[in-house]
Amino acid sequence: MAAPTSSRTADWWRDAVIYQVYPRSFADGDGDGTGDLAGVRARLPHLDALGVDAVWFTPWYASPLVDGGYDVADYRSIDPAFGTLDEAEKLIAEAAGLGLRVIVDIVPNHVSDQHRWFQEALAAGPGSPERDRFHFRPGRGEDGELPPNDWPSQFSGSTWTRVPDGEWYLHLFTPEQPDLNWSHPDVRREHEDVLRFWFERGVAGVRIDSAALLTKDPELRDFTEGVDPHPYIDLDEIHDIYRSWRAIADEYGGVFVGEVWLPDAERFARYLRPDELHTAFNFNFLACPWEPDRLRATIDSTLAEHAPVHAPATWVLCNHDVTRTATRYGRADTAFDFATKRFGTPTDLELGTRRARAAALLTLALPGSVYLYQGEELGLPEADIPRDRIQDPMHFRSGGTDPGRDGCRAPLPWEAEAPSYGFGTPPGTRTWLPQPTDWGRYAVDRQNTDPDSMLTLYRTALALRRAEPGFGDGTLTWLPAPDGVLAFTRGHGLICVVNLSDAPVELPAHRARLLASGPLDPAGTLPADTAAWLRA
Repeated sequence: MAAPTSSRTADWWRDAVIYQVYPRSFADGDGDGTGDLAGVRARLPHLDALGVDAVWFTPWYASPLVDGGYDVADYRSIDPAFGTLDEAEKLIAEAAGLGLRVIVDIVPNHVSDQHRWFQEALAAGPGSPERDRFHFRPGRGEDGELPPNDWPSQFSGSTWTRVPDGEWYLHLFTPEQPDLNWSHPDVRREHEDVLRFWFERGVAGVRIDSAALLTKDPELRDFTEGVDPHPYIDLDEIHDIYRSWRAIADEYGGVFVGEVWLPDAERFARYLRPDELHTAFNFNFLACPWEPDRLRATIDSTLAEHAPVHAPATWVLCNHDVTRTATRYGRADTAFDFATKRFGTPTDLELGTRRARAAALLTLALPGSVYLYQGEELGLPEADIPRDRIQDPMHFRSGGTDPGRDGCRAPLPWEAEAPSYGFGTPPGTRTWLPQPTDWGRYAVDRQNTDPDSMLTLYRTALALRRAEPGFGDGTLTWLPAPDGVLAFTRGHGLICVVNLSDAPVELPAHRARLLASGPLDPAGTLPADTAAWLRA
């Protein structure tokens, strides 16, 4: 079937379900061990059958792939590991033929150190116009041997690297990702051209990586947490950039979703004003523990912070940077925090999977749009990557204490009995990250025929969400519920009930049961860690 789009055409993004593809791990079309665009094109029928509205691709551009493609060397070409620009254009067209819109990823805070601009800056030397596109500074200390300031990196360690001529350059992430100077007109003009380049090739939207980090304190002053205004997160000048971008998106009918990590709801909402971004990721919901009071408070605060700017909320349980849902919900601490990731955390995977199924129905019942990370529809757990196969720079920059993000990026299983579980890599060739030896049970072909599988649950829920006008964008009304239970109504008499307690509970009065995340008790009560959709 052709996957229908959401209920509105112009405002499709207000209630869309958007599937995130991490190309290296989705499907391998040429058998070299790395996922690619040919693999995605061959597996588009899976996304069509799943019933999503759009597909967001993490960066597929030319890149040394030091940080999974978020170190971009050239926005106008596709990395050879993934394919060609011609293949990308064909993929966009083929997806459109199935009713699937395409969203690409832009990384405006920085580029790769192999980007032409940075190579020119290194060759040109101190004081050159080429270096003005970045943040080059002399060091402190008697001989300039100390970094220009004390800013900590997003990936641990220093934000500064010294070059042979003695100057230092700023990088909030890895040394291979030098930060751009957004006060430079070349930087602004180049990114506006890049947006047009991809909108003209048919993409429907752009996801903006690290969207609150672009502008920096021009003096690059030292920073003391809790004392000084932050020197590079959420500076007011950043909104001028997004207003100019919105004008470009409006020319093409395109949309933006920002990666905005901010604790201040009012500051967060400023990014969603009508002349800036359309939506932004809701990381508070993603990081929230499996606790009823915390979840309800997060849902309420999310809806409240979006209301003044009339923007829809977005809901996401997992992405390419965080611990997979089935694993996280099976741990004693069900919240997510980068600072607490460690090897060997005890996990009850059966419990985590049961909660992940319930969380899927909770998320898909909330007002707004939903992002679904590849493999979540299969119930994949976090993979344990052997230390000698880890590639994520977060692991190495933490001194080896952080397992990094590779565990949520292992190649997908498609066929239970095939080599590489149908990922496409033949015997004798290693996949770029190893696949767990027990992943055959999660394979798409095995779940296709199982009426109780996670894949069947997602397909059924997505079909109901599309068919029922009460879901998607709109309002939510909480219902009285026992301790440990979340219950709310949507339009047209739809009810969602989630039991987060440790005992069965009575269902509210209803005329019909539409869907449950697990079997109901014989008496018709809702078991612990189970969700149900009802019709009042």
